[in-house]
Amino acid sequence: MNSSNIGPVEKVNLRERVAHALRAAVISGEMEPGVVYSAPSLGARFGVSATPVREAMLDLVRENLVVIVPNKGFRVTEVSERDLDEMAQLRMLIEPPIVRDVASVIPEHDFEGLRGLAQRIVDGAEAGDLVEYTEADRLFHLALLGYADNARMVDLVSDLRAHTRLYGLASLLEKGELVPVAREHLAIVDALRSRDAARAEELLRAHISQTRGRWAKPS
Repeated sequence: MNSSNIGPVEKVNLRERVAHALRAAVISGEMEPGVVYSAPSLGARFGVSATPVREAMLDLVRENLVVIVPNKGFRVTEVSERDLDEMAQLRMLIEPPIVRDVASVIPEHDFEGLRGLAQRIVDGAEAGDLVEYTEADRLFHLALLGYADNARMVDLVSDLRAHTRLYGLASLLEKGELVPVAREHLAIVDALRSRDAARAEELLRAHISQTRGRWAKPS
């Protein structure tokens, strides 16, 4: 695991800080799928006792990032390449057409907030904060879908995203390629604000398609 995300944690808001670092490690692939991690071993890595680590890992269980292995610890959820392909296909079927359809109904006064969310994604990338990047990205995409006024669809896409793993995040960050990816969201907002539905759909379709390749598990 890369020590850039996992290291000693100050005993201030300990559970939250441990959960933040663990989440980043799972999302980026630093904690490997299928591997069982014990609370004591992770606690030693953090320089804390096993208790706050165990509490933080239970948060991740609720988020479907890890599962409990009785008497051993926690195993990072495995997601196959086929699973990732299928989830990307479903997102491609749902999100671009919806964004095209909602381009004409987004209130003008909402664009400041949407652009703020898109900027949060960029800020997370620039700061190297993988958790902030991922959370802002999730909020942005679900916010766009929300304008279709279909709660079941939003829940479906939210669930798809919860089961996705962004294996290539750390690599993109190291190569300086994560910020350009993040800025694609600003371009989508600009197209929507111009009421260019076809352009917004095109940008989002390209974003999802390219994202699947970027997030592929390293060979």
